[in-house]
Order: sequence, then C-alpha cells, then structure tokens
Amino acid sequence: MDKDAVLEALRKGEAKLYALDREHGSADATVLRRSFLEDYSHTTLSNIAHTSLDFDAICGRNAENTIGAAQIPMGVAGPLKVRGTHASGTYYVPLATTEGALIASTNRGCSVITQAGGAVTTVLGDVMTRAPLFRVPDLTHATELVTWAEENFDKLQEVANAQTRYTKLVECMPFVAGRNVFLRFAFSTGDSMAMNSATKASDAVATMIEETFPWAELVSVSGNMCVDKKPSAVNFVLGRGKSVAAEVMIPKDIVESKLKTTAARMADVCYRKIYVGSARAGSVGGFNAHFANVAAAFFAATGQDLAHVVEAATGLTMMEDVDGDLYACVTLPDVPLATFGAGTQLPTQREALSILGLVGSSDVPGERCKALAEVFASTVLAGELSLIGALASRDLTKAHMQYGRARR
Repeated sequence: MDKDAVLEALRKGEAKLYALDREHGSADATVLRRSFLEDYSHTTLSNIAHTSLDFDAICGRNAENTIGAAQIPMGVAGPLKVRGTHASGTYYVPLATTEGALIASTNRGCSVITQAGGAVTTVLGDVMTRAPLFRVPDLTHATELVTWAEENFDKLQEVANAQTRYTKLVECMPFVAGRNVFLRFAFSTGDSMAMNSATKASDAVATMIEETFPWAELVSVSGNMCVDKKPSAVNFVLGRGKSVAAEVMIPKDIVESKLKTTAARMADVCYRKIYVGSARAGSVGGFNAHFANVAAAFFAATGQDLAHVVEAATGLTMMEDVDGDLYACVTLPDVPLATFGAGTQLPTQREALSILGLVGSSDVPGERCKALAEVFASTVLAGELSLIGALASRDLTKAHMQYGRARR
C-alpha cells in the first residue's frame, strides 16, 4: 500500500494509527502518522520531524504512536566540584529546560560551591519499592498473612530474586488497613531504576502468596504504598530510589561577593520561606526552594523517567549562619535514577550522561548510579543556593527579566 492509500485509509477510519508499525515498520509509520496529522491539522510539522532518533529501535521500548521528537534547549552548569562517597571530581552538568534563568542561576550556584571547596555528598539509601495490595476476609487473616510474610522472608526473596539478574529483594514492610494488606517490597537494582523488574518480581511473589493462601486475593500489584510518581509521606520518611544529601560551608567573603548578601539573611529567608511558608501552605515534603526546577532539567537531559520529578522534588533545604559563614545542605529522600536502561539509552540522553562520565552499568553494580545521585544532589544544592541568594539580595526579579524574557 503506497503512502497516499494509507493516508486515505486513515482519513476514512479504515486504518488505525497505532497499527501502522506492524505493517510498515516504526520509522515509516512515524512519517505516515505525521503526514496524516499535517493534513488533519493543516499544520506543517517540520520541527517535530527534525530528529536523529531511530524509531525502529525506540518504538515498543520508549514510546508508541510516534510522530517525531520534542526538542528542549540544553545547557550546561559548571564546573561543579563534588566530594562524594561515589562521585569525586569536577563535573559539567547538562540541563534541559525551557525556563530562562534556570541554567544561569544553577551555574552561579556551582561556581559558589566550587570556590568554597566543593559539595560533600553521600548516598544515604538505595532501594526501589513496589507494594502489592491483597484483599483478605478480615483482620485475623490480615494478621496471619503479615506474620507469615515476616517469618518467611527467605521464601519471598527466593521467588523474587529468580525473576531478574540485578533486581534483588532486600526488605518487606507490611501495612494493614482493615481487610487490605499492603506488602511494601524494597529492591536493590544496580545501575538501573528497575521499576519494571521490581514489578515483575512483586507479581511473582504475589502469585506465590495467592497459591499459599487461597483467601488472599491480589487486588493490584501496585497498591499506592510504593509510592510511585506521587508525593508521599512514606517515601519522605523511608526513602525510595536514591536517598541522597549534599552540604557545603561557604566562607563569608564568597557569600558576599558571589551571592551579594549575608549568611544571616540567607538563613532567615530559608527558615521563613521554606519552613514557615511551606508549613502554612500545608506542603507535603516540599520544604525547599525549587528542587523540581533542577530535577526536571536534569531528568530531561539524562533520560530519567520525567514523572519521577514529583518524587525528586520532595526534600529539605537547610541553611545556617555560622559566625558569618553559610552552612547549606539539601536532603533528598526519594530520587529514582538510572545510568542504564530505558530513557538513558536514547542517543541525546546517552551523550549527556557521557559528559558526566556516568553512562551505562558499572563493574560494581549500582556504583555509577550512586555517583549520578551525588552529582544530582550537588546540582540541586547549587540551585537552592543561587535562588535563596537571589531572594535574600532581592535580585530575583531582575534576573528573570534579564534571562527569562526575550529581548526585543
């Protein structure tokens, strides 16, 4: 069937956009869908068409019903000196965003941190979670299931660990609500974020539980106690993905020369804005200035799951005046990350990870991804320092007028 015939079939509803891949291959199907939409919308989609992506490799892995690609400007912040447990050295951090002033602001924070000797950072926790939900007859049965799961954790591990090579079950934490039992499984995942592997392992364990207890019915392999792609208290407290922190002590002269303010003023803005303001607003885990800004730009550039920005945006920023010097720290308990698999395999994102020297899997499983987490936390710290500094010096509006608006 030639192109005109396919487009005519699409217009008549005799062909489906999603079915084109099977008949024509994903690369040609992408062109056909785009041509159909150009005709349908009376719009030329030349920019959407402009891409280096291999859709035969991507479809079924990263996207479906493809028509092209979305282009986001990418810049770099740095040099950023990191003194981490897993990441040590100077990094240039790729950031993809449409928000003017964000990269420039983060770059200023990187300069402050580097001049102050670097960010000290460490990974505090590293697990990916999935929480199957079971319906049971009553509380007595709920207690029986929970007790059995706690006493037979080795059996759960055996089933879960047989499903994948690198994703291994390390913990099972039960939660009960009436006739509902949630088993929050925690997995080590190496350099992959491994949500799919965790789901596969959880499903296998759930099947084994149903076979052992016919009265326990799996309602959902994900019962929202994971908690995936939503802000939550349980992730804020227990952690998910990489739990990571970064700190720096900035001498008084650097605060004054680089940030144009004082440590006392920045600590006051931090307390009143981030803690009083967030508490008054009833924020859930959002005790920071703008983690989400840096997270979104970092995730888009390096191929992370963009929906996980909602998790990475939770965390704490702290600033203290120490005899005129400024102590600053960020704590991020919930940062799903990967250097291997999924979006990290896309060519642009792979190149961005290569800038950091943190692409692919490492000889020691998980080491490279932990290093990425420490670079990420240090970059978030840079963003917090620059924004709080701009608020303290009352330069925020001027910066956004300079960088965030087109000069005509």
